[in-house]
Amino acid sequence: MPHERLLVKLQNHSIGDNIIVWIKNWLSNRKQKVVIDGESSSWVDVRSGVPQGSVLGPLLFSIFINDLDSNLKNTIKKFADDTKLIGRVGSEEQVNSMKQDLNRLEQWAELWQMKFNVDKCKVMHVGIHNKHQKYKMGGKELAEIKEEKDLGVYVDNTFKVANQCSKSAKKGNQILGMINRTFSCKSRKVIVSLYKALVRPHLDYCCQAWRPYLAKDKDILEKVQRRATRMMEGCSKLNYMIRLKKANLTTLETRRERADMLEVYKILNGLEGVQEDNFFTRNSRIGRGHSFKLYKRRTRINIAKFSFGNRTCDPWNQLPETVVSAPNVNVFKNRLDNYLRNIRGFK
Repeated sequence: MPHERLLVKLQNHSIGDNIIVWIKNWLSNRKQKVVIDGESSSWVDVRSGVPQGSVLGPLLFSIFINDLDSNLKNTIKKFADDTKLIGRVGSEEQVNSMKQDLNRLEQWAELWQMKFNVDKCKVMHVGIHNKHQKYKMGGKELAEIKEEKDLGVYVDNTFKVANQCSKSAKKGNQILGMINRTFSCKSRKVIVSLYKALVRPHLDYCCQAWRPYLAKDKDILEKVQRRATRMMEGCSKLNYMIRLKKANLTTLETRRERADMLEVYKILNGLEGVQEDNFFTRNSRIGRGHSFKLYKRRTRINIAKFSFGNRTCDPWNQLPETVVSAPNVNVFKNRLDNYLRNIRGFK
């Protein structure tokens, strides 16, 4: 992030001159050197970048890359220093549009002296109508991948979640093994507290994006909780549902349904910063039930059938009016928990 170009962008955002001068002084007159095996280089001026760990650093970086998507025809998603270009490529025209957008990104990087690391850039082909074209940046052909870890979630080109489930279960079992070896006290209070704090977050993380629908995927996650409850003193030979009751826990599938309903509430009430129309269609023909019903689309394939926007319609429509009409998130959580506790048991 070259300092001079950063200052130009700040001016283009109509930031006050005094603030720009202050930022310029903050970035100026900085030097650095490299020390290897006790031998150091000479001091050189720092002309780009911002001090690591600073509060201003991420903000200035966001301002610097804010116009990255200018003149692009396809969709671009930015998070920190990661950039994703997404678009349909079912026709020759769409393929050319994607290639042109890659060229525009490369031109932007050249102009503002912030090059993409082409070796880390990848292409994932999704869909049966995808032409599997080759794409290039900087004269290099981009590598093709079938799976990528994105913000902690494993995404593959078929949108199946078996690998995500297996990796989450593996991580949970590793931590349970550490707990079993480390703690001699296996009382219910100790095991449940450790499980909730260290293990369950790995099984629940971002489950709205990858909630499994196949029995084998659900079971591989549930086995981790089964193992955790068996570790409690005097519970190893008890039935799983009895162990859950003793531990004041519920099945992981119920927790995933709760997470889904909470996310639906946030989206419908404009609390997530996403467009409701991208996920749901309100059902104008209400009939029985509450006045916030959603329309469930007809689908041909399981990926669409069990997508977030489709699978949540039935359980949401079945919720009582008192739950869906909650005035805020905390009230919704309390009312939803009471509802789930009555029909399934929940803690």
